[in-house]
Amino acid sequence: MDFSGLNEFITAQGASLKKGPIAIIFVEDDVEVESTLAHHIALGFKQVLVLAPRLPDISDDVLIDVTTITFDPFQKYAVRDAINLLMPHMAGSWVFTCFNAEYLYFPFSESRSFGELVEFHTEERRDSMLTYVVDAYARDLTQAPDGVDRENAFLDKAGYYALARPDPETRHPKERQLDFFGGLKWRYEEFVPYERRKIDRIAIFKARADLKMSEDFCFSDEEYNTYACPWHNNITAALLSFRTAKALRRNPTSREAIDDFTWVNSARITWTSQQLLDLGLIEPGQWF
Repeated sequence: MDFSGLNEFITAQGASLKKGPIAIIFVEDDVEVESTLAHHIALGFKQVLVLAPRLPDISDDVLIDVTTITFDPFQKYAVRDAINLLMPHMAGSWVFTCFNAEYLYFPFSESRSFGELVEFHTEERRDSMLTYVVDAYARDLTQAPDGVDRENAFLDKAGYYALARPDPETRHPKERQLDFFGGLKWRYEEFVPYERRKIDRIAIFKARADLKMSEDFCFSDEEYNTYACPWHNNITAALLSFRTAKALRRNPTSREAIDDFTWVNSARITWTSQQLLDLGLIEPGQWF
């Protein structure tokens, strides 16, 4: 089903958003759109909303399982404003957000659905889940000049770190909140604005009518921005994302300076949750 904009979709289908979980995928270009949609459809979302200026050619088998909404992702605060517009209509549903050429992995995601994941997380009295954006990149930039190659994709297996997140008013660290760094944004930080260097994102959350998302993917309720509850560690998830690689290859300055993304700590991506568990990039918390 296609809609010409968010308001038309809300008028026609807003009530359906009460039935989650929901995936909202923002499409910025034509890169790996079909593989992104197919990956998340397979995770078992009740609805997959695709917000895009237009879609490239995609097989009918994939299109039949998504709702497409015409949307300009390059307007200032476009993603934040779209989520906040949809938020009251989604109240009570679990929501996941990402961009094209990003792929969600969580512990045991090959054998357990997204619904099972958030059902357990709800039992843990958690309404959000910390998600790390793990940069994926092509091994050979001469063969994949845009930095994207799913067949020969690599990630960094080391170089990740966290800093305390200060409260701007008190200047003291916020409780159970950290800013995480690493990957291409860390190795090539001279090409990345400071405010865009973090790799943490609250990409999974339970919508509430009074909840607001900010432009850095944090929320108005500070508890949503925490990495764990006060009692023990909770599940974390990861997005294997080509988004930074694409940006570094499109920017003329960084494209000229970088001829190879790989380094001594590069590892071939196996596209499994077990690899991310082994590297400590996601954890199951109390979920076994």
